[in-house]
Amino acid sequence: MPEMTDHNVQREQQEDLNVLMLRRREELDELKKLGINPYPPLYERTDFSRDILQSFSDDAPPRNVGIAGRIMTIRRMGKASFFHLQDSQGRIQVYLKKDDLGGVYDAFRLMDIGDIVGVKGFVFRTKMGEVSVHARELTLLAKSLRPLPVAKEKTDEKGNRIVFDPFSDKELRYRQRYVDLIVNPEVRDVFVRRATAIRTIRKFLDERNYLEVETPVLQPLYGGASARPFITHHNALDVDLYLRIADELYLKRLIVGGFDGVYEIAKDFRNEGMDRSHNPEFTMLELYVAYRDYQWMMDLTEELIARVCIAVNGSLALPDAKKPIDMGRPWKRMTMFGAIKQFTGMDLRGKNEEELRAAAKTLHVEIEPSEGSGAIIDDIFSTRVEPHLINPTFITDYPREMSPLAKQHRSEAGLVERFELIINGQEICNAFSELNDPLDQRQRFEDQARLRARGDEEAQMLDEDYLRALEYGMPPTAGLGVGIDRLVMLLTGKDSIRDVILFPQMKPEK
Repeated sequence: MPEMTDHNVQREQQEDLNVLMLRRREELDELKKLGINPYPPLYERTDFSRDILQSFSDDAPPRNVGIAGRIMTIRRMGKASFFHLQDSQGRIQVYLKKDDLGGVYDAFRLMDIGDIVGVKGFVFRTKMGEVSVHARELTLLAKSLRPLPVAKEKTDEKGNRIVFDPFSDKELRYRQRYVDLIVNPEVRDVFVRRATAIRTIRKFLDERNYLEVETPVLQPLYGGASARPFITHHNALDVDLYLRIADELYLKRLIVGGFDGVYEIAKDFRNEGMDRSHNPEFTMLELYVAYRDYQWMMDLTEELIARVCIAVNGSLALPDAKKPIDMGRPWKRMTMFGAIKQFTGMDLRGKNEEELRAAAKTLHVEIEPSEGSGAIIDDIFSTRVEPHLINPTFITDYPREMSPLAKQHRSEAGLVERFELIINGQEICNAFSELNDPLDQRQRFEDQARLRARGDEEAQMLDEDYLRALEYGMPPTAGLGVGIDRLVMLLTGKDSIRDVILFPQMKPEK
């Protein structure tokens, strides 16, 4: 007997799939010959599975309902059959009887798991005790030409649901999210909770009369963060444009223009590697409020994230978290150099680039030759400190070299007024007292240009129009950026950013 290789198994699986797809196309043709339209234009649905199950009472008179959804199981029994219909709220059993449906019952043999149907009938409880819909009408709404990877299920003596052969291959689930949502309906809850988080953020900011605005996605010059951009070309203008890496510089132009508070929830794009916390396309909240500073923004951020946590999970607890996380307020605050000293034993304050490289080597932190002092400190912090910060912690007062858009610290030379919120070892928020001195800002941009000349591709660009805006005068301003995807990961207990993005970026299919 020849040995079965992965290639042979895949070939046999593909052959089985081809046979099933051919059979479904034959069923489609037969349905059409019977005069049944397998893709009608609409259906009047009046009820949903969960509402029917929750409102059913054995003492109430029979209730007529109209439901629609996808067939997920079938049990054929001659002149009677059962199937489970899945809609957006859950599943409910449907009972079919040939005496009630006549020729339509005969056509049911041409229907499969995955087909979308409409059912009109009345609600009753079967002899086995399951609340079901007794069908008086059955309408095919969409014939499924591909078989679903439906898992087998059973319920044990304690009522626990046991699933066999689930659709669990991560790459397939991300690539075919539409199938993932069908056969793993609990995935839908993640994205319902994501929508709740974004809706709560909007409500929180709108209550404070901050204006939601839109800024350009295509920009002649990228800025507002340290990252590599995606480049495209505008044919009519014959110029290269960049997908934005941040909204910051445009939003601060609006503060210059006289708005007291503006925010944007938008897609940003960074041409960087992909891992469990990075996707090249991601969602950010950016908020800028005039006449405020980073200390004020820290208090607002704590209030905002706590509000979102309660809206999504019902309390400050994170029920899905893999590690115990105490979200109780107030949250801990540490300076960056203080945190590095606590977790590494090394005081890096005031060290020059050569000394920082030596410290990184001692701590076994890999750094690139093109990196300057700020990037080296950032690498040390990310590698040796962040993983220890599980409970919410504000890290404050960063080195000037790390933050070319933040205001110099009012009392600590060489530092800027900046904080990041770290939860579960991951950055969730970043905020500044925004730099509004145009001469200092020009110097910072020039420092970044020198880093770029050394080979740092993520160093920021010098933006003359932004400097011109600052020269007209920008009031003291507090700015905040919140990574929506990472926040949702935290709230839903997911380990990968791909689990909270409906259609994450993937390698091309082979």
